[in-house]
Amino acid sequence: MNAGTKFAIGAVLIVGSVGYLMASGVKQTGQYFLTPSELSQKIAVDPSFYNVGMKVGARVVPGSVTRNVAAQTLRFQVTDGSARYAVVYRGLPPDTFNDSVEVVVEGRLQKDGIIYATNVLAKCGSRYEAVPKA
Repeated sequence: MNAGTKFAIGAVLIVGSVGYLMASGVKQTGQYFLTPSELSQKIAVDPSFYNVGMKVGARVVPGSVTRNVAAQTLRFQVTDGSARYAVVYRGLPPDTFNDSVEVVVEGRLQKDGIIYATNVLAKCGSRYEAVPKA
């Protein structure tokens, strides 16, 4: 076997190993987020889905945000237009969080129908504009 063939076989083995490690890492850590409608369907099919860690992606319902500054608690509702869930989050919300922003809520849905969030991610605007001058 000449040196070129050995190099090619070695390169294929290294690239294959790295590809396998990347794919298995993404499979273990990747988590798809559900929409509120998908979550409702999942609960209807499998009632044991309560208290399972998940991510829900939706839009904040305008006018539903209430803040308790002293307790650092944020309450709001999320919807995809079909289903709606209440969310309770303890902690500081992201700077870009406001009414009607798109969010990904990470937490657990309890039997009371409320998602108790451990993390809230708010979508930031695709562009920032300067404040209009008076």
